[in-house]
Amino acid sequence: MTGTAARPGPASATPLVTYALIAVCCLTFLLGPASGFSTSHGTGVELLAAQTAYFEQWGVVPRELWGGSPQELITPLTALFVHGNWLHLLGNMLFLYVFGAMAEERMGKLSFALFYLAAGVLALLAYAAAHAGSEQTLVGASGAISGVLGAFLRLFPRARVTSLFPFLFFLPLRFPAWAVLLFWFALQWLAARTAGDRPGVAYLAHVVGFSLGFLYAWARYRRAVRVKNAAGPSELRSPGGPPPDPR
Repeated sequence: MTGTAARPGPASATPLVTYALIAVCCLTFLLGPASGFSTSHGTGVELLAAQTAYFEQWGVVPRELWGGSPQELITPLTALFVHGNWLHLLGNMLFLYVFGAMAEERMGKLSFALFYLAAGVLALLAYAAAHAGSEQTLVGASGAISGVLGAFLRLFPRARVTSLFPFLFFLPLRFPAWAVLLFWFALQWLAARTAGDRPGVAYLAHVVGFSLGFLYAWARYRRAVRVKNAAGPSELRSPGGPPPDPR
């Protein structure tokens, strides 16, 4: 699946923060044991042990987070740049690339960077508080990117999503962004209510991140937001179906 966010009319400023976040996440993954590229971590059982230790060191373990260790207290930040596998990384980075550029342009570079980090940290803290006894390790930028999705819904409610559905022979279909994002949010909400404390996707972090993003954009940009250009409203292209579930 690939996707781009396109705005008709004059070219906009380069989304440097969005590109920098993608670059840092990709570089962190490539240098870590999860990518499988580094031979220093060994192979087989040794590699698996190295991956587990890596995730526990830089990811959030709710049960250990509230123990008061200074090292554990920084993990809600470091976990935003660690991903478990290639699919996890590429799914999140696609989301950030498609939705982040326009949100960054609207918010401004510094505000977008601080918003992204704050949404991700708060989403992970909320999940850790709700599952304080869990030993499941949480990694990934999904909480922060969910915040971007929520803000995007408020900032660009009239954008449109063009998707290609594999089960419909990749027939391109267009949907309003608000419909797609609200549908995605509803799925996350339902999944969070039934997931419990089992290992898997931290759906609650998605719900919290999305909600924080929308509320922040609503409070910060109270005036109606419209995407103005000579050719009409902006169009968001995301081939491959509705937005994939960021993890």
